[in-house]
Parts: sequence; structure tokens; C-alpha cells
Amino acid sequence: MNKFLLAALSSAVVLTAHAQQGAPLTAADYARAESMLTYNTEPLVNNGPVRPNWLPGDKFWYRNLTTQGSEFILINPANGSRTAAFDQQKLADALSAASGKKYTANLLPFQTVTYAADGKSFVFTANGKQWKYDTQSGTVTADSSKLANAGGGRSGRGKTPESLSPDGKKAAFIKDYNLWVRDIVTNKQTQLTTDGIKNFGYATDNAGWQSSDAAILLWSPDSKKIATFKQDERNVGDMYLVTTNVGHPTLKAWKYPLPGDKEIATIKRVIINVDEPKVIELQVPADPHRSTLSDDISSGGVLNDVDWNTDATQLAFVSTSRDHKQEKVRIADAATGAVREVFEETVSTQFESGQGGVNWRYLAKSNEIIWYSERDNWGHLYLYDAKTGKLKNQITKGDWMITKLLKVDEKKREVYFLADGREAVNPYFTQLCKASFDGKKITTLTPEEGNHQVTLSPSGNYFVDSYSKPDVPAVSVLRTIDGKLISTLEKQDISRLVATGWKPVMPFSIKAHDGKTDLYGLMFTPTHLDPNKKYPVIDYIYPGPQGGSVGSWSFASARGDNQALAELGFVVVVLEGTSNPWRSKAFHDMSYGNMAENTIPDQITGIKQLAAKYGYMDTTRVGIWGHSGGGFATATAMFRYPDFFKVGISESGNHDNRNYEDDWGERYDGLLINNADGVSNYEAQANQNYAKNLKGKLMLAHGLMDNNVPPQNTLLVAEALEKANKSFDLVIFPNSPHGYGTYGPYMMRRRWDYFVKNLMGVEPPYDYLLKTKPDPRNGEEQRGR
Repeated sequence: MNKFLLAALSSAVVLTAHAQQGAPLTAADYARAESMLTYNTEPLVNNGPVRPNWLPGDKFWYRNLTTQGSEFILINPANGSRTAAFDQQKLADALSAASGKKYTANLLPFQTVTYAADGKSFVFTANGKQWKYDTQSGTVTADSSKLANAGGGRSGRGKTPESLSPDGKKAAFIKDYNLWVRDIVTNKQTQLTTDGIKNFGYATDNAGWQSSDAAILLWSPDSKKIATFKQDERNVGDMYLVTTNVGHPTLKAWKYPLPGDKEIATIKRVIINVDEPKVIELQVPADPHRSTLSDDISSGGVLNDVDWNTDATQLAFVSTSRDHKQEKVRIADAATGAVREVFEETVSTQFESGQGGVNWRYLAKSNEIIWYSERDNWGHLYLYDAKTGKLKNQITKGDWMITKLLKVDEKKREVYFLADGREAVNPYFTQLCKASFDGKKITTLTPEEGNHQVTLSPSGNYFVDSYSKPDVPAVSVLRTIDGKLISTLEKQDISRLVATGWKPVMPFSIKAHDGKTDLYGLMFTPTHLDPNKKYPVIDYIYPGPQGGSVGSWSFASARGDNQALAELGFVVVVLEGTSNPWRSKAFHDMSYGNMAENTIPDQITGIKQLAAKYGYMDTTRVGIWGHSGGGFATATAMFRYPDFFKVGISESGNHDNRNYEDDWGERYDGLLINNADGVSNYEAQANQNYAKNLKGKLMLAHGLMDNNVPPQNTLLVAEALEKANKSFDLVIFPNSPHGYGTYGPYMMRRRWDYFVKNLMGVEPPYDYLLKTKPDPRNGEEQRGR
């Protein structure tokens, strides 16, 4: 038989099979799904949640979105007043005159402003230029000032990210591997260090997947000293990526240590005197590039695990071992660099100091240290004597955990913190609480049921709280630090969204694979669900172990493309599995040493339990997809549970943690150890070793310029599939990073097509174009970007 005729007959058989299962989906079906993506749902949501921008005196402004556009509101907690932050019409007129471009009051072309210290003017960006608005005269003028971030973060402006001193007079930055400061008024630059060289420079954070030009440091309270480090990567192995272009490609090479490497990035801790530049080396060996909080030494651009005393004569710090099992609490003399050992804590798996912030503090006035530990299986605070290193007492206790320590009131001897697990309805709901140092009293300051997002004022006397549930919109309130309600700021209005047919997500709980542990998740179903039909199931997975599939438990009008996929005719399940944080230590450690478990047993039993309750779920047609760690988990599911998962899409997966940055694997799997036969303890977790088990349809995707998870991870799996004579699909983004950048919508459309064709069994519309767009309420400037 003619091969072309044979091919035609084969195609006809396939199309006939699809037709028997259902009619092809159309562009209109995809458009309906697209209407459920964030860029289409968020423009239909008004009023909050409130994100305060604090000013002197604990005043704050926030930008609120309304049906007409946006409004800038100023709040004074002292008297509870609510006024317009500025005259928006006057600014619109003045900016129109100054720029030659027409602007309206409700659609101003900026979302944020930076106030001057006196509050009489602010700077903003519009039409690609920086402008200054005088709130007294109502005039707008071009502005050339350079802004820096306070506290040690990035300025986000110009070519040199800077760290602003607490007094606002100096900004520190890196130049030629050394640390410099710039006088904010005169712009004079002073070099603080002179011996920094490539791969052995000051305040740099470019180890593994981290990449930043920001100076990682912590200013002393008096703005006269800087705590930082000299990072040594001279003998660390390199990672390589190559661009795709016409002509010679560009080689990207940087330091990227891997598990088991003899040499990793280390930091030699130093204190630098600023006024008369001098470097004081702390008298301890160099520490591994680690922190108590995470797999990096900084968070938000600020150096972790260092804490000055008030007069900057002492610096407390914590040294973390390479495997995250040992923490050493130390105090340094800022003048001499002499270091005193205070106490240490050692754990059998991995230590962490919280989820969102380093949760220990040095209280020099009382010679005490507040320490975070999970030693009783829950994350709690402990009070230590800083002189003797002896434990004085446990501050908090119970079957719940502290996620972030927000404030320490040394005078009243109270701590204020965020805690999870104190609400019975959902252990992931966060509340603000306070406790006395002696551990005798704990008070909940945010009593409403739901997930609370709290922001303290600079003085710590007030806080803004936006609370919600995944299926209940946010209410934003202003309270005193003791929890007294001052005012309700905004109530999120979703009436326009609901009018389109949108419906909220469905929270659920099931039992874990151990049959006794409660797990929680979210389920998405078509808005026009027919309970008499059978719908294929898609499992969206992100296994952690530093995070989870659900992410935020607050309200959101859309969560990725979960509802969009449901709208196409699927039931989408998002389950927070075991071995993830925000629960007990035992819960988090369930898969320590074997990250390949990937919460997949929980996913399977969870889907089966849901299907027993909701008969419209078809467990004979289950798909799975995820990105990064979720890509790792997806391939694992397809290879190790091929009879349950029929279709998988694995994006940018770290399929073999021997090929991913050192700290990740060494933190959650322990140090790489080669057995007598040369096989390491990481070998059994590598996805390529199980590729031969594939039965279903698998799509792999990766960006070839991914400096987070190098593309070799996916290519190893592709090679193993080819060796095993397994068919699979491969999507490559030649010049894209970890998240695919501008090609994100393309990947999303390919994902829809793959599930529609292979899991639903019908044809998708041909090359549907997802058309992302900004919220029109953000004005012309945003619409044009």
C-alpha cells in the first residue's frame, strides 16, 4: 500500500477516534478559557487588598483600583483620617503640560511614588522619564535625582544598585569587586575596600543560580559601619550556557557549585568602618554560602543572619554548615573582630529559622537572644542568655508554628509574630499574634477567620491587615499594635467579575498517603459543570520542599491557568502535599533524603478520594504538569506511576539534583556520598534512570539560557527516552531563562493543546494566540509597555 495513503488512513482513524470522544474545541472555547486568566479577571476587581507605603510619623499612602481607574489615598493612623494623597487632577494637568502628552486624573501613568523626607514633594516615572511633583505648588518638573533603597536592598534605578544608610546620607555599592559609598548630597564616591578581585569580591551574591549586582550587606544603626563579607569562588566549578543566534554564539560562564563538589562558594565575614575606611575581618573561618533561612545568604537584598546592637559595638551572627545541620550563634567585637561562641544547635535533617524572615534577634541591652527552633516538632521561639549561652525558657509552645517574627518590644518584653496552624479550618491560614517573653501569655491580634497578610508601621505601633480566603475576597483594616480596630480601609469588590460567570475556587481537605495526616488543596471545575459527565483530571504540582503547589492561601481572582484549563473541560486539582513547610517538623521531613517522592503518593490518593466524592472526576484520564520542581515531579510521576498518570508536561525540571546548585540538594537530601561501588545516594532520585518506564504522553520543555535549572537536566531525560525508544515531545526556548520570559503565553497555549488533544481526546484550535494585556486602569504608560 502507498505510504501516503497509509498515512492518510491512519490520520482518518485518529480523527474518527477523536470525533467519537467529542467535537473539536474552537477558538471561542479557548477565548472563554483565556477570560479566566489574571490579565482578564483582575481588571474586574476593585478595592484592595491594601498595600501600604509608609511615610514619617506612621502615615501611609496606597493606590486603590476602582471601576474608573485608580486613586491614591493617604491615611493618618494617629487620628484615623483618610484623605486624597494629592490632587490627582492638578497633577494630571501639570504633567500633561510638562510632558506634552495628555493625562487624566483617574488614569495617571504610574503606580508608585517616592516621597521626599519632608513630604512636600515626590518623584515618579512617566513617559520614560523621572518627574518631581511639588504638592504645595502643584507643579511638575523633570527630575534627575538618583534614588537608593534603605536598609540594604536594591534601588532598582540606574546601573548600580545601591544600599542606603539608615540616616539617608550615604549609599553603598559594588564597583570593580570592591565596596564603595556615595554621598547622597554631594555625590562624592569613596572606596571602602581595595583588595577585591574577580571571584573574590566584597558583598557579592553570585553563587549558583543567584545573580545580582546589589551589594549584600547590613548597615549599622548609626550608619558608621557595614556588616558584609568577601565571597570566595576562585576554585568553584563553572556553569556554561550558549546563546542561539546567527554567527558566533556568546558563551555565558559563571560560578555554579554542584552537590558533592569539593569547592563551594564561601564567605569571609567582615565589618567595614565607613567614615575612615577600614576592614575588620571577623576571627572565624570562612562560612559556606548558606543561611538559616534558605539556600542563599540574603533575602530582599539584605544580608541574613546578622544583627547589630544599638551602638554598633557588637555584631551577632549565625554560621550555617554546608549541609544545614549545624547552626553556630556568635557575637563579634566590631572594633577588633574577636568572636565569642554563644551556643549552637544541631539537627538530624535540616535547620531553618522560619518561612519569610530570619526569626532570631540579639537583645544586647538585656544580654539575651531570641532563637527560633523546631526542636519540639513545631517552629517556636526560645529565650537564651547571651552571656552564658544557656536556655532561659521557651517563649511559645503548641501544635502550631511561627512563620515570621515581626517585632520585639524589649521594654514590655513582648514579641509579635505571624503564626500558622492556630485556625482549625485550615492550618495554612496566617494570623498575627503576640506573646510575653516568659511564655505565659499568647494573644491573637487578627481574630477574623482567614489568611491574614500583615504589614507593620515603621514604629511598630500600627499594622495594616488584609484578610481573605481562597474563595472569599479580602477585607483590609487598620489596627493598633494591640489589635484595636481603627478603620476598615477597603472591602474587595468582585461583583463585576461574578457577573461574567466567574466562580470561586473550591477548597478541600483529604488524607495523605499515610491515611491519617490531613492535607489541604484547591479544586477548579468548569463554570458550567455538568455533574452527569466525566471530566479528565489535571494535577498541577509543585512539590517543594521549600514551598508548595497552592502558594498563597489568600483570595485571588485567578491562579495561573488552573481555572482556564478547567474551563476547557477539565477538573484541576492543586494539593499541598506532605514534606512541605508551614506545618510540623515531622511533616516537612517526611521525604528528607529522598526528594524524588515529590508528594506524588499524596497526589494519587488525594485525587482518588476526591473522585469518590465527586463522581464527575474521571480517574482513568489523569494528567499532571509542573514547572521547575514541578517539572521534576511530573517526570517522576510519569515514569514511576505510569498506570495512573497518562499525560504529563514537565517544564524546566531539575531532574537530577547532581546537576542543580549545591545548596538545594545538600539541604534536603544531605551531602552527596559515593558508596563503595561509586554510586551516590543521589543516583536513585535521577529521573533519567526511570525514563524507560514511560507509557503515556510526555512533553518536556526547557529554556536553553536557564541559569537557575541548567537545561542539561531536561536533555539528560530526553537522551534516556531516546535510548529507551520512547516517543515524547520536546519544546525548546533557545534564548529563554527559567520562566521563558515573553514566550510564557506560547508555553501556556502548548500546554492547553497537549492536554486537550491527549487527555481529553479532541482536537484543539490551530495555533490559538493568547493576547496578554495590562489592566486598563493603569493608564497609558502601562498600556504602552
